Amino acid sequence: MAHLRLAWVLSGRGWADCIVSDHQAEAEVTASYVTTAPEDLLTAVTRLIVGEIECRAQFEAEPTIFRWIFYREDTHVWIRLLALANGSAHDNTGNEIWSTQQDIDVVTRAVIRCFDEVVREYGESAYRSKWGEDFPRAELEALRTAWREHRGDWAASSASSNP
Repeated sequence: MAHLRLAWVLSGRGWADCIVSDHQAEAEVTASYVTTAPEDLLTAVTRLIVGEIECRAQFEAEPTIFRWIFYREDTHVWIRLLALANGSAHDNTGNEIWSTQQDIDVVTRAVIRCFDEVVREYGESAYRSKWGEDFPRAELEALRTAWREHRGDWAASSASSNP
Protein backbone atom coordinates (compact mmCIF):
# COMPACT_ATOMS: atom_id res chain seq x y z
CA MET A 1 0.00 0.00 0.00
CA ALA A 2 1.27 3.47 -0.93
CA HIS A 3 2.27 5.81 1.86
CA LEU A 4 3.45 9.39 1.67
CA ARG A 5 3.25 11.93 4.46
CA LEU A 6 4.20 15.57 4.31
CA ALA A 7 4.10 18.04 7.20
CA TRP A 8 4.79 21.79 7.15
CA VAL A 9 5.60 23.06 10.65
CA LEU A 10 6.18 26.76 11.30
CA SER A 11 9.21 26.67 13.57
CA GLY A 12 9.88 30.36 14.06
CA ARG A 13 9.28 33.73 12.45
CA GLY A 14 9.99 33.13 8.76
CA TRP A 15 11.09 29.51 9.20
CA ALA A 16 9.39 26.19 8.55
CA ASP A 17 10.39 22.58 8.87
CA CYS A 18 9.07 20.25 6.22
CA ILE A 19 8.99 16.58 7.16
CA VAL A 20 8.44 14.07 4.38
CA SER A 21 8.21 10.32 4.79
CA ASP A 22 7.20 7.15 3.03
CA HIS A 23 7.10 3.57 4.24
CA GLN A 24 10.91 3.35 4.12
CA ALA A 25 12.45 6.61 5.29
CA GLU A 26 11.91 10.15 6.53
CA ALA A 27 13.68 13.45 5.87
CA GLU A 28 13.36 16.85 7.47
CA VAL A 29 14.29 19.99 5.60
CA THR A 30 14.11 23.65 6.50
CA ALA A 31 12.67 26.52 4.49
CA SER A 32 12.98 30.25 4.93
CA TYR A 33 10.42 32.81 3.84
CA VAL A 34 13.10 34.54 1.69
CA THR A 35 11.90 32.30 -1.12
CA THR A 36 8.44 31.15 -2.11
CA ALA A 37 9.00 27.59 -0.89
CA PRO A 38 5.38 26.54 -0.19
CA GLU A 39 4.13 28.14 -3.40
CA ASP A 40 6.90 26.49 -5.41
CA LEU A 41 6.12 23.05 -3.98
CA LEU A 42 2.38 23.36 -4.67
CA THR A 43 3.04 24.69 -8.19
CA ALA A 44 5.49 21.89 -9.01
CA VAL A 45 2.92 19.23 -8.11
CA THR A 46 0.24 21.09 -10.10
CA ARG A 47 2.54 21.14 -13.12
CA LEU A 48 3.02 17.37 -12.80
CA ILE A 49 -0.73 16.84 -12.75
CA VAL A 50 -1.27 18.78 -15.95
CA GLY A 51 1.36 16.75 -17.78
CA GLU A 52 4.89 18.01 -17.19
CA ILE A 53 7.35 15.17 -16.79
CA GLU A 54 9.96 16.97 -14.70
CA CYS A 55 9.46 19.75 -12.14
CA ARG A 56 11.48 21.29 -9.34
CA ALA A 57 10.90 23.23 -6.15
CA GLN A 58 13.59 24.74 -4.00
CA PHE A 59 13.74 25.62 -0.31
CA GLU A 60 16.30 28.14 0.93
CA ALA A 61 17.63 27.21 4.37
CA GLU A 62 20.41 29.82 4.46
CA PRO A 63 22.98 28.65 3.45
CA THR A 64 21.84 25.13 2.51
CA ILE A 65 19.42 24.67 -0.37
CA PHE A 66 16.95 21.79 -0.48
CA ARG A 67 15.84 20.92 -4.00
CA TRP A 68 12.82 18.75 -4.76
CA ILE A 69 12.99 17.04 -8.14
CA PHE A 70 9.87 15.36 -9.48
CA TYR A 71 9.94 12.99 -12.47
CA ARG A 72 6.69 11.65 -13.85
CA GLU A 73 6.09 8.67 -16.11
CA ASP A 74 2.44 7.81 -16.74
CA THR A 75 0.88 7.87 -13.27
CA HIS A 76 4.15 7.22 -11.42
CA VAL A 77 6.24 9.94 -9.78
CA TRP A 78 9.82 9.63 -8.58
CA ILE A 79 10.71 12.28 -6.01
CA ARG A 80 14.31 13.09 -5.14
CA LEU A 81 15.20 15.49 -2.34
CA LEU A 82 18.70 16.95 -2.51
CA ALA A 83 20.78 19.09 -0.15
CA LEU A 84 23.03 21.54 -2.00
CA ALA A 85 25.58 24.14 -0.97
CA ASN A 86 23.93 26.91 -3.00
CA GLY A 87 20.97 27.55 -5.25
CA SER A 88 22.90 27.65 -8.51
CA ALA A 89 24.61 24.30 -7.88
CA HIS A 90 23.95 21.50 -10.36
CA ASP A 91 21.84 18.55 -9.18
CA ASN A 92 24.88 16.28 -9.49
CA THR A 93 26.67 18.21 -6.73
CA GLY A 94 23.85 17.63 -4.27
CA ASN A 95 23.55 14.98 -1.63
CA GLU A 96 20.37 12.92 -2.01
CA ILE A 97 18.76 12.84 1.43
CA TRP A 98 15.49 11.12 0.50
CA SER A 99 13.71 9.62 -2.48
CA THR A 100 10.55 7.70 -3.21
CA GLN A 101 8.40 6.42 -6.02
CA GLN A 102 4.68 7.03 -5.68
CA ASP A 103 1.50 7.23 -7.70
CA ILE A 104 0.62 10.78 -8.79
CA ASP A 105 -2.65 10.56 -6.85
CA VAL A 106 -0.78 9.66 -3.64
CA VAL A 107 1.62 12.59 -4.10
CA THR A 108 -1.21 15.02 -4.78
CA ARG A 109 -3.29 13.87 -1.82
CA ALA A 110 -0.28 14.14 0.53
CA VAL A 111 0.53 17.70 -0.54
CA ILE A 112 -3.10 18.87 -0.38
CA ARG A 113 -3.58 17.20 3.01
CA CYS A 114 -0.38 18.85 4.30
CA PHE A 115 -1.50 22.38 3.47
CA ASP A 116 -5.08 21.73 4.56
CA GLU A 117 -3.65 20.72 7.95
CA VAL A 118 -1.49 23.87 8.04
CA VAL A 119 -4.46 26.17 7.54
CA ARG A 120 -6.53 24.19 10.08
CA GLU A 121 -3.78 24.40 12.68
CA TYR A 122 -2.68 28.01 12.24
CA GLY A 123 -5.42 29.78 10.31
CA GLU A 124 -4.44 32.12 7.51
CA SER A 125 -3.75 35.20 9.65
CA ALA A 126 -1.60 33.34 12.21
CA TYR A 127 0.21 31.66 9.31
CA ARG A 128 1.04 35.09 7.89
CA SER A 129 2.29 36.40 11.22
CA LYS A 130 4.49 33.33 11.81
CA TRP A 131 5.73 32.76 8.24
CA GLY A 132 5.90 36.39 7.14
CA GLU A 133 3.95 35.87 3.93
CA ASP A 134 0.36 35.02 3.04
CA PHE A 135 -0.86 31.44 3.12
CA PRO A 136 -0.52 30.02 -0.43
CA ARG A 137 -4.29 29.81 -0.93
CA ALA A 138 -4.23 30.42 -4.71
CA GLU A 139 -1.60 27.73 -5.30
CA LEU A 140 -3.40 25.23 -3.05
CA GLU A 141 -6.70 25.79 -4.84
CA ALA A 142 -4.99 25.57 -8.25
CA LEU A 143 -3.56 22.18 -7.21
CA ARG A 144 -6.92 20.99 -5.90
CA THR A 145 -8.67 22.08 -9.13
CA ALA A 146 -6.07 20.44 -11.39
CA TRP A 147 -6.32 17.24 -9.36
CA ARG A 148 -10.11 17.14 -9.68
CA GLU A 149 -9.93 17.81 -13.43
CA HIS A 150 -7.26 15.20 -14.20
CA ARG A 151 -8.07 12.27 -11.86
CA GLY A 152 -10.16 10.59 -14.56
CA ASP A 153 -7.23 10.81 -16.99
CA TRP A 154 -5.06 8.79 -14.59
CA ALA A 155 -7.65 6.06 -14.21
CA ALA A 156 -7.96 5.79 -17.99
CA SER A 157 -4.17 5.74 -18.38
CA SER A 158 -3.79 2.97 -15.77
CA ALA A 159 -6.56 0.89 -17.34
CA SER A 160 -5.07 1.14 -20.82
CA SER A 161 -1.62 0.11 -19.62
CA ASN A 162 -2.94 -2.93 -17.71
CA PRO A 163 -4.26 -5.73 -19.97
